Amino acid sequence: MTTDHATGPSPQDTGVLPRFVTVEVMGKKHRVPEGITVIQALWYTGHEMIRGIGCLGGTCGACAMVYRMPGQYELLNGLGCQQTVRDGMWFSMVSDYPAAQAHYRVSELTNAKEQLFELYPESARCVNCNACNRVCPQGIDVRSSIWYAVFGDFQKVADLTMSCNMCGLCITRCVADMPPNLIGLYARRAQGALYAPPADDLGRRVADIAEGKFRDDLDRLLSLDVSELTSRAAAVGR
Repeated sequence: MTTDHATGPSPQDTGVLPRFVTVEVMGKKHRVPEGITVIQALWYTGHEMIRGIGCLGGTCGACAMVYRMPGQYELLNGLGCQQTVRDGMWFSMVSDYPAAQAHYRVSELTNAKEQLFELYPESARCVNCNACNRVCPQGIDVRSSIWYAVFGDFQKVADLTMSCNMCGLCITRCVADMPPNLIGLYARRAQGALYAPPADDLGRRVADIAEGKFRDDLDRLLSLDVSELTSRAAAVGR
């Protein structure tokens, strides 16, 4: 029996054939192996993915997608690299969704909490419909983050939205036509640059680097060949 170390024994070798399910992509039905992800199903059916694909680990948010299941009226959402195919699934990728993105320089903000309403005036239009929470693949309390932003608690916004991967699915469902992910990003940037207390340890370390305290160590590392670097890295890991 031949074995591919990357993929394991082939179905022909084991005698166990994969089960197949039917999915619909852009109006055309395909048979694909059960248990693979939506991205893998697109590859399997010959679709070339240029946009709408990134880390494949659920982190970058590039592969947002929507789908429906037979007999269900609800439009469901997910990330293509995480959502596995199901029989009868009809899906489409949402690689980019138009959003009213404000342009600003954080260094030029004078009153970021008030300027939120100049840059994103729609942020005050939230109607508490909860659609953004239902669609978020990260399980973020998006609705509350918008209200905290409106009332100027940018630290709370940062705490709630730190795991946001900017997939943009919240934009597709917002009945107030706001971009919740971009509002959260603005609040996090402003909080970190303008309101959060400076980190003393970080400041000291930056000063140490500027003074050249690590120059000799860095020069020694740069002088090592690859084998020596590999050996030292392995020793550190033990």
